[in-house]
Amino acid sequence: MGRPADHRGAAPAGRRREGKDFTMGKLNEQYTSSLQLAVAILGGKWKLRILWCLQSGPLRFTDLMRRIPEVCQKSLTQQLRELEGHKIIKRKVYAEIPPRVEYSLTEHGLHLRESLCALNTWAHNYAAAEHITVLPWVPPQDESRPAP
Repeated sequence: MGRPADHRGAAPAGRRREGKDFTMGKLNEQYTSSLQLAVAILGGKWKLRILWCLQSGPLRFTDLMRRIPEVCQKSLTQQLRELEGHKIIKRKVYAEIPPRVEYSLTEHGLHLRESLCALNTWAHNYAAAEHITVLPWVPPQDESRPAP
């Protein structure tokens, strides 16, 4: 038996219907703190890593998959939809065959850069103090260019 229909006839969470955004993580109208709101928007296993990758500029879905190899396609799709629904990233579809889609930071997303860098520095300092090994991130090789 299927999911009961919403009284407004909304599509299931995370799906688009007639140009409207239906996000997985709907925000409340009120929060007890701004930090609680930040966690509601940015919480999730992959969101901070997605935002970290998008700091350098627009990326396609497959580029994000290469840069975050531990994420499965379904989870990445879900996290991208939520970030897009909260206006942290934007999705641009090019009218080409096959279609090309790029993800980039919105103004809200760009304002996170300083915070992400500070969080990255904090994590490195914490790791050093607690004797935790953090491997350096090595960007994937661009297969279209020969290796040096």
